[in-house]
Amino acid sequence: MQMENPRAINTGSTRVFFMGRIISRASKKGRPSRFKGFAKDLPVWQCYAHEGRRKVSSGKALGLCGAAVAALGTLYGFQIPFREFNGVEYRIGEIPRPVDWMERTEWTFARLMYPPAYGRGYGYRYGGGLWTEGFSIWTQDYPRADRHFVQAMRRLTRIHVRSVEQPVNLDEGGQYDWPWLYAVQAGSWRLTDRQASALREFLLRGGFFMCDDFWGDEGWQTFVESMQRVFPDRPIVELENADQIFHTVYDLDDRYQVASEGSVMRGRTDKCEGCRDHWRGIYDDRGRLMVAMTFNSDVGDSWEWADAPYYPEKYAALGIRIGVNYVVYAMTH
Repeated sequence: MQMENPRAINTGSTRVFFMGRIISRASKKGRPSRFKGFAKDLPVWQCYAHEGRRKVSSGKALGLCGAAVAALGTLYGFQIPFREFNGVEYRIGEIPRPVDWMERTEWTFARLMYPPAYGRGYGYRYGGGLWTEGFSIWTQDYPRADRHFVQAMRRLTRIHVRSVEQPVNLDEGGQYDWPWLYAVQAGSWRLTDRQASALREFLLRGGFFMCDDFWGDEGWQTFVESMQRVFPDRPIVELENADQIFHTVYDLDDRYQVASEGSVMRGRTDKCEGCRDHWRGIYDDRGRLMVAMTFNSDVGDSWEWADAPYYPEKYAALGIRIGVNYVVYAMTH
């Protein structure tokens, strides 16, 4: 399936990303969406009077536009910069930074940092210390999986993608700079009430959250305990094949369990006996998918090991296609 330029896809309700921040507005019917975060992409009609509205003088309109641009520049100035942490698989420097890692782009792979549940996720941190310092379960596959996937995004889409990831701590309030958020081993998290509230606000404002690589009844229960504090009044549902997220770029009706690298080495696809793959999610009031769950699959490993000769191509191919669809869906809905 050929991909449309995501900068020119028409949507009924558009979110504009200025320097990575989410600004909601309703678009005119048939007007193409705008995703690039620079002032030159600000639609001219936003600065002037609309039919049926009080007219604004050209001087005042230009002044308002100038103030808006200045405000956006101030917001960007407070954006949390790129940072790296030691992971459970890789140490800082083992996966070299690409030469263009400082480039400003329109989309970044944002990885959720979270506190682990007691007794799951290797405690607070390998060797002691805080989860906020890395070397904790949220760093599984990091940063190799992240950087492999963004290279696939660059090759398979026209989205201007940053070559390095961004770890996001909800306690710092920087999540609004990164409208697409990913969490690995989500069956090992335990969000605080403050973090659950922050994630809920992020999603209701237009953010998107992908939860991956959690398995079995115990993992599901641990995941739900925190997710129900994020959305106590919204059901988790099985996603139908007809859902738009499975058809934004690739048609993915024929999905299957994505095996971890460890499972492949053991000659199986699952991490627990009888665990079959589920594709679940949570919708907002307008039918937009806010949370997408790849339960009993390890999409992160399919990115991490996509270049390994022994890792089956069919898992890497599906995992990358799933990721591409989820990103394009998030940027067009």
